[in-house]
Amino acid sequence: MRKHILQLVFTIVLLLAMAPVSAQNYATHAVKEGETLKSISQKYRVTPYSILQANKEIKSASDVKENTILIIPLNGQPIKDKEETKKEEQEEEEVKPIRFMRHRVKRRETIFGLTQKYNITEDQLKRYNTRLYSEPLERRMVLQIPVFPEVDPDEDKDLDFEVYTVQPKETRWSIAHKYGISVDSLLVLNPDLDKNNNYLAAGEELKLPRPKGDSLKEQKTEIFTSYTVPPKMTLYSLGREYGIPTDSIVRLNPEIVKEGGLKEGMVVRLPKKKDDEGEVNTENFIFYEVKPKQNIFRITQNLKITRDELFRLNPTLENGLKAGMVLKLPKEKAKDLEVKNALVLDKINLVDSINFENRPKLVFMLPFRLDKVNVADAEKAEELIKNRRDLALSLGFYTGALVALDSIKKMGVSVDVKTYDTQLDQAKVKEILFRENLNGVSAIIGPLAAGPLDEVAVQASAKDIPVIAPISSDSKLSHSNVFFSVPRDVVLREKMLSYMEKIYKDENIIIIADSTHQVAHDSILSKFPAAQIAKVIDNKSLHLDEFLVQLSEEKENWVFLETDQPNMVASVTSILNSANTAAISDEETVEINVRMFTTSFNAAFEDDAVSKTHLSNLKFTYPSFYRESVNDSFTRAYSQKYNGVLPDRYAVRGFDVTMDVLLKLAYKNNLFETSKYIGLTEYAGNGFDYYNDWTSGYFNRACFIMEYDNLEIKEVEPKDDIKSNL
Repeated sequence: MRKHILQLVFTIVLLLAMAPVSAQNYATHAVKEGETLKSISQKYRVTPYSILQANKEIKSASDVKENTILIIPLNGQPIKDKEETKKEEQEEEEVKPIRFMRHRVKRRETIFGLTQKYNITEDQLKRYNTRLYSEPLERRMVLQIPVFPEVDPDEDKDLDFEVYTVQPKETRWSIAHKYGISVDSLLVLNPDLDKNNNYLAAGEELKLPRPKGDSLKEQKTEIFTSYTVPPKMTLYSLGREYGIPTDSIVRLNPEIVKEGGLKEGMVVRLPKKKDDEGEVNTENFIFYEVKPKQNIFRITQNLKITRDELFRLNPTLENGLKAGMVLKLPKEKAKDLEVKNALVLDKINLVDSINFENRPKLVFMLPFRLDKVNVADAEKAEELIKNRRDLALSLGFYTGALVALDSIKKMGVSVDVKTYDTQLDQAKVKEILFRENLNGVSAIIGPLAAGPLDEVAVQASAKDIPVIAPISSDSKLSHSNVFFSVPRDVVLREKMLSYMEKIYKDENIIIIADSTHQVAHDSILSKFPAAQIAKVIDNKSLHLDEFLVQLSEEKENWVFLETDQPNMVASVTSILNSANTAAISDEETVEINVRMFTTSFNAAFEDDAVSKTHLSNLKFTYPSFYRESVNDSFTRAYSQKYNGVLPDRYAVRGFDVTMDVLLKLAYKNNLFETSKYIGLTEYAGNGFDYYNDWTSGYFNRACFIMEYDNLEIKEVEPKDDIKSNL
């Protein structure tokens, strides 16, 4: 073990001393008039030989001619002239793909055929598949096909617009549905809207297209129904029933004038009635954004809704299904679907959705305390690591993170990595931030402590860089760019109480809580008002005689223990375990059944003084953001990398946090954007389901219910729980 620990320390030292870790990056260069192999190599700060090596078809410098496309292996940053800088700025203003599709090249397919099939240009295809600049299209080649937002051909015409004031509980999706436009169109009309979150403030004003009128010119875009006029129906009563003016009915049906008025049996055209199920907002509906190439059948299957109900709620579907349309669904459908901020999420397999054009830049900032560790003295180094939790956590976390980096590299994703030792010192963090350039960084993982984390979050916020807090669940400051990877106590508590409500069958509930856990005490009591309160003496021990009277002989006893004192946990579990065996009452043996729970799981329950056998006998159940690793492939990879050593929970967390960030960045190299569309993800031992608290940051609400069973800790899964997978 000592050898392994020191090996990890040497690994960290080596990594911090080395240049940033990355896979080889490449650029493409179209040779211009007057350029030579030498001038191009000087421009990109590489050797002429390296260019020849990357372009096997170029045998010598004389083969480098105007319009030749070269692959340039980048070691440094190319020197750009003014013309190139201007061109890049123009390219940045071009429309960006909203996502990518994967296409495996079939026999006899051509580049021209692919551009026609996917409605893209040859330049767009090659830009996102740079190998096509130097390689011919071959069968079974896997390409990334860019998908661009649909452009309305009338978008550039002078349209009538109106200013819309956002109402409470409205979202971008609900407003887009109301106006029959896509969210992309809403963003185009309102470029000042934040691209990194979906927040809309009540009272905010938006520019939106004025609703279509009822002129004959606009009939093609309206939804109409045929109506047979019944006896005694007048224009006035018909207009009132359908909510439109009588003159509009006449304009839509000029035969009314020819016939001298509305006649019984006449078939007229009328706009379909609008549903009256309430305001279109998050209080009444959930929403779904239609994806490219979806059809009605697939949507009804995925959304678990009938075709008739879908069309009733969304009458514009009769004009056809289009990508980008926002559909509304009944609020009660949320329990059957994965919903985030009132938006129904598609289950996205991140591994299958990698965009290989993305090259994330990742920064680790962890307290390795290399200023304190003397690697020359093995005994002292081992003792320091053993006694310092921050050091053990950092080393364990980083070893797992390195396995994640290995895994993502094998998937074909190039990642630039920089690692810094914060030394658990805020001044050191300031020094690093002052010295290093964070431009272009995709995400920062760390630091651990609150002060350094706040420092990094503030600096990173100015550059729109997300910061992932490895062990923090909250901050005293508000950071809109921080992803807190550990769920808050209130999330864990609600998860536990929700689970217990599902399985509750009139059991006898007793609450044992010390004074520091009053919030947990009150939360349990609000869910189970009939619960009994056990008396706690001096905030340390249980009043045994009074407690034993509270135990039921007829019902199963559920005992909540809310404390962070190991001695109290050990004492109570011993008492409950004894009560759980046969008890003597008068002259007969009475079976008392006791189970133990907590909503506030902490280190006290894992203390050496607490009997694991007692916890198992009591089927001790608790909420946790961590479960034992269920990923054999990770365990094998870790053991192979570190000479047979098995990963601890810190290593598992390092792998999970890093893998989650890397896969999301490989999908879209913008963690803020990705968080809008990705719901629950689960890895070796941790899950992540971030929700945006707008100004305070992103908070993880993924957690598990764990139970001791036959001296093993297992995850509890109620039958009616819907589990989301990566």
